[in-house]
Amino acid sequence: MVLPQLSFRRIASILASALALGGASAAACAAGPAADAGANAPQNPLHRWCAHQFDTAQRVDMESFRDYDADTFRAGHDERAVTVFDSGAVRTGIDAIMAALAGHFQNREAKWSWSERYRVVDGCRSAYILYETVYEIPRIGYRQRAMTGVTYTHNGWQWLAVADQGTRLP
Repeated sequence: MVLPQLSFRRIASILASALALGGASAAACAAGPAADAGANAPQNPLHRWCAHQFDTAQRVDMESFRDYDADTFRAGHDERAVTVFDSGAVRTGIDAIMAALAGHFQNREAKWSWSERYRVVDGCRSAYILYETVYEIPRIGYRQRAMTGVTYTHNGWQWLAVADQGTRLP
């Protein structure tokens, strides 16, 4: 079966029409953690859906790094992504980023944890999330705390990380 190519605007129109008609399945897609946020929840059904989709994307991004899942981590990044490490080193493009992180994924010994400190989701366009992170390699006594900010863009189908920057904390 061949599915038609639908633009992002057409998908938004279909979703909005389904909600206006009381479509239960569309309403279920639009509901989620962001819809429970009360006054802070987006009012536009498509924006609620994108906020819910973002919850999943950012969780998968962080967990794939923690769990050494290089393929999933790569898939969650735009090809043009940029990373600024706490040292000031910059890697542009997902291939360069993956090369810089190869030791993490191959050695599988670091412990990665994070606490969300701030987030903003701009409809279905962009999102930013700030984490306090800890990266540890117990075998060598290495422990680094950082504030890590990640910017995402929505490509019409999914959220992709486009930039991240870590700032070392004392």
